[in-house]
Amino acid sequence: MTTNLATYSVVLTYSAMAVYVVAFIAFALDMAKRAGDVTAAAAGAADAPRATAAEQTVATVRGGTVVLEKVAAPAKREGGGGSRFERVGMAMTILALVLHVGSIVLRGIAADRVPWGNMFEFSLTGTGLIITIFLLVQLWQNLKFLGVFITGLTIILLGIATVNYYVPVVPLQPALQSYWLVIHVFVAIAGTGFFALGAGLAVSQLVQTYRQGRPSGKLRFMETLPDADRLEVLTYRVILVGFVLWTFTLIAGAIWAERAWGRYWGWDTKEVWTFIIWVVYAGYIHARATRGWRGARSSWLALIGFAAVMFNFSVVNVFFKGLHSYSGL
Repeated sequence: MTTNLATYSVVLTYSAMAVYVVAFIAFALDMAKRAGDVTAAAAGAADAPRATAAEQTVATVRGGTVVLEKVAAPAKREGGGGSRFERVGMAMTILALVLHVGSIVLRGIAADRVPWGNMFEFSLTGTGLIITIFLLVQLWQNLKFLGVFITGLTIILLGIATVNYYVPVVPLQPALQSYWLVIHVFVAIAGTGFFALGAGLAVSQLVQTYRQGRPSGKLRFMETLPDADRLEVLTYRVILVGFVLWTFTLIAGAIWAERAWGRYWGWDTKEVWTFIIWVVYAGYIHARATRGWRGARSSWLALIGFAAVMFNFSVVNVFFKGLHSYSGL
């Protein structure tokens, strides 16, 4: 029975990946359509040279007399409005997440524990939570333009996990048999999800900063996104949530270490890198809040933090030996 459930979990994982690919293509086509809409709008503006970027001339009839007046032009689409491709991308992302959650649940039932006891399960659950956070954040702010980045990242991470990290269901190491596995690792995964979203916003902000003030026909779809200042604010807010979760991760990890090994801190490789990530993001928040770092400098620091997160996930977890080595690797 356990073997069958684990097999069904893998089938659902591959099915979710296939649907994520469809979502990625739809989001990419939406980017292309955005660029086309901007080009068409620019061509229309060229036919009416007297209209400014923020105004357009319309004719109205008042008392039998035709009156020409300037009114505000329609606002550019900032991830809102939603093209058909964007709606398809969101629908496919939700469908893929349903399959993804099904694979996580089946893996957990097969293992009779929480499904993040080894690298494969951590990757499976982590990518599912990244997608969940991406969808939930839409209730706060329309960030659908990050669909290409988020679905693309998920496809890559799931592909690596299924090819390189897959292991059959195995018992946990004694040190991992604790309720702290549920708390500590889940919060770490949630923090990583917000850091991933912040990285996507930071990249968008860097591109927007480079484009603003420079006449360029490249990446026309960026004109439909919020401006660089707005993207920078969104990046800061999203990363701030991730930082709070990561701070709790660091504290919970120290408490768990004391319960498992009799000390709060032991300079284990994983502990060191968790602290390094915390320091980088703390530096980002401090530099932006108190030192006035704005624009490209703050975004580059945010991306350095996410690079440290990815290094921690892909290198430290796999190639460095220590007490935090996942079972099954």
